Amino acid sequence: MRIRLALLLAATALAACDQLPAAPDAPVAPPVEAKAPPPVRVAAPVLTAGKPGGAPLSRPAAARPEAYDQSTAAEKAAATAAATATARRLGETVASLGNPTEQGFWIKTPLAKAAGKGRLVDPASGKSVNVDLIPLPGPESGGSQVSLAALQMLGVPLTGLPKLEVFSR
Repeated sequence: MRIRLALLLAATALAACDQLPAAPDAPVAPPVEAKAPPPVRVAAPVLTAGKPGGAPLSRPAAARPEAYDQSTAAEKAAATAAATATARRLGETVASLGNPTEQGFWIKTPLAKAAGKGRLVDPASGKSVNVDLIPLPGPESGGSQVSLAALQMLGVPLTGLPKLEVFSR
C-alpha cells in the first residue's frame, strides 16, 4: 500500500511540473510554425499544334534525339567507312539505347572481352557502323547498350530492341 501511495504522489508531482512557470532568466525559444514545403514545379516540354487538320504535334528541339547527338560529319564518315576483311564475328546481341549523353559510336557488350574497335551490322537492313567495343560484365547472352549516334546511323528505332551482329577488328 505504501508503494502505491508513493507512486501516485510521484506521478502527481511529475504532472504538476508542466504547470510551473519558467525561470525568469531562462531563454525562451520562439514558437515554431509548421510550413508547407514549396510546390515542386516540373518543366514539361511544350507541345505546339499546327494548323487544324495539318501536321501533328511537334516536340521542342531539346526533346529530339538529334539534339543529343553531337557527332561531326567527319566522325559520321569514319563510322560508315567500309569494313575490313579481317573482322571476326563475336556474335549476335539484343541492343538497347545506352546513355544518350555519352557521345561517340560505341557498344557496351558482354560479347567483347577487351576494349577495341569493331563493327555493328543490322541484319534486317544490312546497314553497318564502326564502333568502339567496350566490355560489359555479364553473360554473353545478356543484352548490350549502344550509343545514340550508332543506333541512328543504323536506322533502327531508338526505343526498340533490335538484334545486331557484333564484329571485332
